[in-house]
Amino acid sequence: MATLPRATKSPNTTPVSSRIIGRPVSEFDNSNNPEFDAGLNTSTAWTEHLEHGYTSDPGSGEEGEEKPSRPARALYDFEGKAEFRELTVYAGDELQIVREELPDGWSLVRTDSGEVGLLPRTYYTFTSDFTTAPDVSVSPSRFRSKRREASDHDRTPRGSPTSEHPPALPIIPQHTGEWFPSFKQSLLGGKSLNRFSAFVTSGAEEWVLKGSEVEAIAQPHHAQFPSDASDDGMDDGASSRLSMLGLGEADRHYVDAGPAWKAKLPAFRVLVHSPSKRASVLSGAFTMYNVTSLFDGTRRQPSDESEEEEDNEEASPTSTRMTVSRRFSHFVILHTALSRRLPGIALPPLPEKQYAGRFSDDFVEARRGDLERYINKIVRHPIARYAEILTFFLGCESDLEWKRLVNQHLSIPPAGPSFYARVFHPAYNVDAEDAAEAGERFDTHTRAAGKGVQALRNIFGRVREARLEMSKAERLLSYSLLSLITSKPLASAPTTGVTEEDEQYNAKGKGLMNADGAWCWRECCEECLKLTKAMQKTSDTMQNIADMYDGHARRAQLETHEALKGVAHPYSHYEGVIQTHRSALSRYHLATAEGQANDDVAARCETVLNTTMAEMDTYHQQKVEDFGSLAKDHLDGEIKFYEQVLHKLKNARQAYDEPEYNELAATPRQPSMYERELENPRLGADPLTQPCPHVYDSAPMRPVSVALQEGVGLFLGPAGRGSMLGKLWPT
Repeated sequence: MATLPRATKSPNTTPVSSRIIGRPVSEFDNSNNPEFDAGLNTSTAWTEHLEHGYTSDPGSGEEGEEKPSRPARALYDFEGKAEFRELTVYAGDELQIVREELPDGWSLVRTDSGEVGLLPRTYYTFTSDFTTAPDVSVSPSRFRSKRREASDHDRTPRGSPTSEHPPALPIIPQHTGEWFPSFKQSLLGGKSLNRFSAFVTSGAEEWVLKGSEVEAIAQPHHAQFPSDASDDGMDDGASSRLSMLGLGEADRHYVDAGPAWKAKLPAFRVLVHSPSKRASVLSGAFTMYNVTSLFDGTRRQPSDESEEEEDNEEASPTSTRMTVSRRFSHFVILHTALSRRLPGIALPPLPEKQYAGRFSDDFVEARRGDLERYINKIVRHPIARYAEILTFFLGCESDLEWKRLVNQHLSIPPAGPSFYARVFHPAYNVDAEDAAEAGERFDTHTRAAGKGVQALRNIFGRVREARLEMSKAERLLSYSLLSLITSKPLASAPTTGVTEEDEQYNAKGKGLMNADGAWCWRECCEECLKLTKAMQKTSDTMQNIADMYDGHARRAQLETHEALKGVAHPYSHYEGVIQTHRSALSRYHLATAEGQANDDVAARCETVLNTTMAEMDTYHQQKVEDFGSLAKDHLDGEIKFYEQVLHKLKNARQAYDEPEYNELAATPRQPSMYERELENPRLGADPLTQPCPHVYDSAPMRPVSVALQEGVGLFLGPAGRGSMLGKLWPT
């Protein structure tokens, strides 16, 4: 599912980068690129419009008007810049599209008030293609007063079916963004308000009903094409026709029996590391990450030409790595391009954009981990891993080359139904009854898995808190032991069985410790000196173990807690696949019904079903890998932690055995570094850092920094006014 950058309309005092980040990223829009200037593109579009004869109002009927305008409706809010001839429109406004195709993705538009200007092509839909329900009145003013939230999935398509099955509901305007990104998700639980299902937005419905131009040109019998055929399985004529369409091997996808995606490239790993703060004149401060791709391979050892030595040839593993620098907006570009080119697969959601506390150490580390998990989820997908935009993202090392080519990748039109036209699979690879049962089982499984993981995340948070309590208990035990051998009282220490006479002793009197610092009333007592120094070492060891418990809960267990987010919402992740699967089955039954048989539609339905079931298989494989990796990493961390604790305990235990025990009497006891803390023990601890909320979390966990909470206060006002949100936010 596509996750678009979100932001609400802000006052004029808001930086430009904050205002434009909420726009849907389309082929013209590279707002996340700090060097991108929308004004250059709009000026080009306006100049092009003037050069084609629009010297005055295009609606006035003067010479130069090419064709009548078409009615449309705005899908999103757009705050235009007057100096660049851009219009400001609101979701639901009625428009007249004077000229649709202008350079860089703009259109020439007239509002209901007669104002003419530029508007991005992806911000409106043609209303002549829809039928409005007779009992519903659609008024732009109504939408302005009561605005609906945006879908967090795909945008409403302009290329949805127009004649066979027109929707019977009124057009609902879409509104992208809010000031604080996770707030809407916390209220909606990651649900989409887009009334169009994934079956429509992915282009699957249009493919089933109409097919695709790519199919007609490149492969007339698409569904019957064997999946095990690659370049050799397609004749030279078909290959050349694909090349003419700009479709290479990266745009052809194969399904094996299963159904399961056929991987063209071996899996590899990606590391996101070494974050650093940078600054730009245009975009201000931002965080840059190093992204390193690790490719494993084999290298043959040199040998003689004899066949016997060739048979015994050993292969030694090698690894190739490539490192590039990327910022969060570059990941947004990658996600946007992948969503447009691969609408039929379930892409992982991109982490939410942050507006406050972006440079705190906790948040930067959490964002680094989220981006690493995101990009590894992409490269593990057998289809997404060879996408051209991903290769470009991971391999482009030159900043100039990035700026030059990124617009070309974003300008490639959305795949839509052509994605399914380029999926090749064995004929009759799916049985309708088996597909229906598999879809229902998959639905039930992902819902139950999500619920179980959510419970596991909550319990794991309690385990981390318990480790913090264990740290406090170990520290208190250490202080108590040190207080005993030094006869120094521990502040606020609970005591039992202490009488009034016991409290009347003179703590400054002789007999508590001798001159060597031993816990004894006798001078020069070597036995007590050895015992005292050994017990002091035990106390210091407990302090070290307390630090280890605290650090383990804050670092190693936090990594596992963060990693659980990646498997926490499988149903939300694959909801679009499930919807498409059910809709394709419904169309298939209609196409194969007696008296209404349509072999072409049925064949195209089989293609969609092959795609959705291959996605289910991908989830199955990744689930096994993810949970196996999570369990092994957790156990390895626990083993390492307890081995370190055990090593500390063994060292403390050896102090009581010969010959180390006798050596303790050689020198007087030196005061412990923790004695000064007896009057003010370190029994309190900072709250544990919690994972950043996941995109689909309905009740996100506490943010990773106080700065994030301060960001909430930016639009809620003083602390007293933020009590409503405080009730929504767990503490």
